[in-house]
Amino acid sequence: MTAMRSGAVPAHDPAATDFERLSTYPHVIVSWVDDDGYPTSVATSFKEDAASGTVQLAPPAGMEIPTDREIGVMGSHIRPQPGIGYDQRRYLQLWGRTTDRTTFTPVRAWGWDENETPFFEYSERSVPQSRRYLAALSKEKGRTIRPKLSPFWLVLRTTRLPFLTATAVPVLLGIAVAATDGAFTWWTALLTLIGGSFAHLGINVTNDIFDTLSGADDANTTPTQFSGGSRVAVYDLVSIRGLVWVALALFGAAAAIGLLLVVITGSMTLLWIGVAGILVGVAYTAPPLKLVYRGLGEIAVAIGFGPIMLMGAYVVQTGRLAIEPMVLSLVPGILIALILFVNEIPDRRSDAEAGKRTLPTRFSPDVIRTGYLVAAMVAFAVIGVGAGIGLLPWPTLLALAAVPIAFRVHSGLQVHYDSPYTLMAVMGTNVNLNLAVGGLLLVAYILTIAVMLAA
Repeated sequence: MTAMRSGAVPAHDPAATDFERLSTYPHVIVSWVDDDGYPTSVATSFKEDAASGTVQLAPPAGMEIPTDREIGVMGSHIRPQPGIGYDQRRYLQLWGRTTDRTTFTPVRAWGWDENETPFFEYSERSVPQSRRYLAALSKEKGRTIRPKLSPFWLVLRTTRLPFLTATAVPVLLGIAVAATDGAFTWWTALLTLIGGSFAHLGINVTNDIFDTLSGADDANTTPTQFSGGSRVAVYDLVSIRGLVWVALALFGAAAAIGLLLVVITGSMTLLWIGVAGILVGVAYTAPPLKLVYRGLGEIAVAIGFGPIMLMGAYVVQTGRLAIEPMVLSLVPGILIALILFVNEIPDRRSDAEAGKRTLPTRFSPDVIRTGYLVAAMVAFAVIGVGAGIGLLPWPTLLALAAVPIAFRVHSGLQVHYDSPYTLMAVMGTNVNLNLAVGGLLLVAYILTIAVMLAA
């Protein structure tokens, strides 16, 4: 039954599988519009006959099923889950007529089975139908009718604000490394964090613009809390024009803060780092480069959220480049790239349809899982080797305590690779890996500073 697998699609001709599914219901609801224009429905028992393509309806007590109009016959099942909601939801709707008030011949069918199409995927597959309905309603009413969110939730969703942890980790580490070199000014540090955040949010919005225009977001019917973009354009919450203005405002704010910091520090190195950061971020999805469409997204993210962010923060404080922050920047760069890497897994089918050739669309699950573990171990090796040869302070070895988290993510990928919604917990653990390593490294540098001050 195609409709039940794909969710909200136009009704189809009844098939043998529809009669098979109908047999699983204990009774059906028969509905029609009465002579006065009111909807009427009644429950009754039935017997399906797939061979003849008919359903025998038991005459309901006290009511007669009409023969001069179309009626609907629906079987449904739902199980309440106290304190949670419902599960085991499945519906089958048939439309047709009866000739003798009991012999029903369906001509159209539609249905949904939660065991075949999860509720969230079903909802996403319903979006085009909802957009058509709102467009028709807007035409009928003579004014634009579209869904709305409160300003707070709309801003949160449009910018994907919670992902700012990817900016906070490298920026704070860059500031911490500078502090161990005796350079720290709190207000320029704060400006760096704010400017980097504006740039990150601008990149998020820009990515949504180009993913919407390319059709990648429309093709994605299994977005999750961590993947699939903000989808505000897909849901008609914000127009593409509106997103363009938001992106320009965010980039404008980031550029203004960046130029202010360049003037304050007098560092042209900082200027080029800032320009490189914005160019890499925009080129991630924007033509002509479209790096993520060419399988280069992870490299772009590693550079942007590793050396560019961390070194930029370090240069603001010190006015120069150095080996230590460059080496350290590889760690958040790899780990944040791995966040993207894992988040691309549930989107791989829709990405492939839209020509977005990310690494999970190019390689087998085994290669992706092995690649994840190897890359994570490289990040930890940078810490171990860096501390071992004296490039990083020895307290940074504390970050190796997060190694088990990487193995938990790898184990989760083994089990949940093909299930977007159970994979969400794994994606969340992967985000926590970056936060744990970043937090432990930050603690390590604070300890280093404390030891230096006490000496």
